[in-house]
Amino acid sequence: MDSTTQQADQQRSAEQRRRELLEAADRVVLRDGPGASMNAIAAEAGITKPILYRHFGDKSGLYRALAKRHTDALLEALRAAADAPADRRGRVENTIDTYLATIEARPQVYRFLMHPAEDSSAAEQSARGFDIGRHSAPLLRRLGEELGKLIEDRVDLGPGGSELARVWGHGIVGMMHGAGDWWLGERPCSRTQLVTSLVDLLWGRLAEVEDRGAGTGL
Repeated sequence: MDSTTQQADQQRSAEQRRRELLEAADRVVLRDGPGASMNAIAAEAGITKPILYRHFGDKSGLYRALAKRHTDALLEALRAAADAPADRRGRVENTIDTYLATIEARPQVYRFLMHPAEDSSAAEQSARGFDIGRHSAPLLRRLGEELGKLIEDRVDLGPGGSELARVWGHGIVGMMHGAGDWWLGERPCSRTQLVTSLVDLLWGRLAEVEDRGAGTGL
């Protein structure tokens, strides 16, 4: 086996091991939510904590890897919802409902990504070198940028459309996140009622713009 083939095999093995560790982390997060610890994740994976650190560095590194994993999946689902066969309002409803359905289906994962452990003080979080807010903000910014691109690709916003699409992307993500966080905690209404109310809020300008291409667009 030449060195290039050996390096490729080692790379594939490392990527496979990383996926297995992330799957183990997911299982612990689903069980423990924001309280998921590196010790519990290492135990779930059948390894020691130093080996887990070797792959991710620290909890911040593991958080970033899990955030990317779940954000990638969410973005794929949002794109599919935005392109589903429906009129524009239906596609907007599908997109917002997809976000809310995702956080409803896996609330412990959502809380791990967006909220510190309830039994940990800010000082304890800082002492461990892990600040949830510092890490969740880039996740929301990424969602905003990606949704902005989705809007720009699918509707014709005219002159200055690229900038407007980014404004809408970040605004919609902020709205979905804020309303979704409140709704997940209090459940004051059904998911369907929340989706309808949010789309009513958004609908003014969205009802006026033209699609880019036949049959697609928010």
